[in-house]
Amino acid sequence: MPLDEHHQLGDASGEGFVSDSSSEHRATLLVVDDEPAVRRVLVMRLQLAGYRVVCAEDGEEALSLFHKEQPDLVVLDVMLPKLDGFAVCRRLRAESCVPIIFLSALDAIAERVAGLDLGADDYLPKPFSPKELEARIATILRRVGRGSAGNEPRDVPAGQGVLRVGDLVVDTNRRQVTRDGERIGLTYTEFSLLELLFREPGRVVPRAEILEQLWGYPPRRAADLRVVDVYVARLRGKLEPDPRNPELILTVRGTGYASQRMGETGAIPAAS
Repeated sequence: MPLDEHHQLGDASGEGFVSDSSSEHRATLLVVDDEPAVRRVLVMRLQLAGYRVVCAEDGEEALSLFHKEQPDLVVLDVMLPKLDGFAVCRRLRAESCVPIIFLSALDAIAERVAGLDLGADDYLPKPFSPKELEARIATILRRVGRGSAGNEPRDVPAGQGVLRVGDLVVDTNRRQVTRDGERIGLTYTEFSLLELLFREPGRVVPRAEILEQLWGYPPRRAADLRVVDVYVARLRGKLEPDPRNPELILTVRGTGYASQRMGETGAIPAAS
């Protein structure tokens, strides 16, 4: 079993829905894994942590359940029958900004980068501790709140009004970025990274600090910091006129990243 703790599985089947009269008050998680033992353990642990859990054992079932249940977060194995996890993630990202955590027995840097490049919010290699998965789920849900599966950003108070960054308008209340009136689609993690870097323009933010602030855990190995690099590259690709010669988000070699200093960047009043 690709988990690094021993568990008593009890009667938890790991399949289908959790029927509970209070489920409407709980976040819903979609767990997608083709190993029944893994599903049973995760359902048991995540139910005990207070979540409502629905399960799928292949990629096609995952997409069907996603559209039916509109979960608040997806835990997605990479190696799946019918459609693999990468294909499922690509389909979900075409229509939704729901948080996605990849699980994979493949811990190669290339695999992790590929998953994050598709827009996943985190990547946990197998074998993993269910406690670590619970912690990462809780961190992401605290950051994005409930109802993250929809296309439109929710009104989450996450900053002080509206900022102008060069030719970009960053609305920190609605968590939207526009250029010349055209909205730029950012995931919740990408927006949180943008907000962190521009909170104190010009300050160098170490990669380890970014990892802890956005993903909730300190780097334990060099591969963990690649998560930050991948997301900075994604953000530059969406915001910079020339991502190879960035002007908004600058690299400080050996340390981390810094946003441009206030010059062309300034605060503007939030719309009422």
